[in-house]
Amino acid sequence: MKKLMFAVVSSLLALTVSACGTGTDQAASTSGQSGAQKYVFGTDATYPPFEFEKDGKYVGIDIDLINAIAKEEGFEVEIKPMDFKGIIPAVQAKQLDGAIAGISINDKRKEVLDFSEPYYQAGLSLVVREDNTTINGEADLAGKTIAIKKGTTGATFADELGKKYGATVKYFDDSPSMFQEVQNGNADVTIEDYPVISYKITVDPASKLKIVGDRLNGDHYGIAVLKGNKELQDKLTSGLKKLKENGKYDEIINTYLSTKK
Repeated sequence: MKKLMFAVVSSLLALTVSACGTGTDQAASTSGQSGAQKYVFGTDATYPPFEFEKDGKYVGIDIDLINAIAKEEGFEVEIKPMDFKGIIPAVQAKQLDGAIAGISINDKRKEVLDFSEPYYQAGLSLVVREDNTTINGEADLAGKTIAIKKGTTGATFADELGKKYGATVKYFDDSPSMFQEVQNGNADVTIEDYPVISYKITVDPASKLKIVGDRLNGDHYGIAVLKGNKELQDKLTSGLKKLKENGKYDEIINTYLSTKK
């Protein structure tokens, strides 16, 4: 009887140790209410037209796309809004399964993340107050102040332009604060993705902002997952392909922007 009890206790201990040992290797995914796999995606909810809050709900190109992809591929999605600068670290820490937040695909990010196929071509633009007549391109940035959101591709460009032209770079946690700094005259210029600033100027004429010069690059957005998570990466790319084939992709883009990309 003692041997039997010892065997039972040993087995229970082994199961407990095993469960504790593997818990840190698990990502955020769980089973949803329907029994389908549920994935947690991070997003920046202050980034219209790609993601923003309206009437208590998160909407935008990215939100609609990830929900449509999930429907096509048979999984559920939980959206977790956060500051953009914290999204990639959260994916790395397995607090998120993935992220869709207007994330530009670049070599540095590809060192720690895998991406779906690109779903949108953006490109960065210089943005100034509409009464600014001294900045018409990057060559006019000497001695100027650039407001920029932390952790973005725009921040990388701002740092490079600051060194090249002797400009001062001021960092902010979100796009609204960055824009406000230019609107208030506390910064001369900001750098933002072309579709984002185009949308803002269109829907908010009172912003008193304008785009100047040529686009600084030709960024492509992708949906990010932890490096090596091929299963989820393949689902995202497969779902995106289906949306482009059945017309849903164009429908989503045209809901928020007048021209598709």
